[in-house]
Amino acid sequence: MAFGINREELSKWKAAVNRGEIAYLTHYWIDPRFPKFNTVTKVGCADVTRLSEWCIANGLPPKYIHHRTMFPHFDLLGPKQKEILIQEMLWEQLERFRMM
Repeated sequence: MAFGINREELSKWKAAVNRGEIAYLTHYWIDPRFPKFNTVTKVGCADVTRLSEWCIANGLPPKYIHHRTMFPHFDLLGPKQKEILIQEMLWEQLERFRMM
């Protein structure tokens, strides 16, 4: 279950993904498979080749890309999530979701 974002933020992320950009969307998240984590950052891009290259460049396995028809994405969790958000200078997401 996702929460902590609004419709406008989700719409902007979807539009960027559809344009073939690497887009980041962080939200609160509850999943019993990952009880230690309460946020996830979805890194999306409609160009799956570009998204795969992004994964490799960041030391992440592309095999974990969620191949959704409209919005392919990779889920970032934990320390790697914070590392990437800092690398991308996404300060608002880091602060809002209390990762700083």
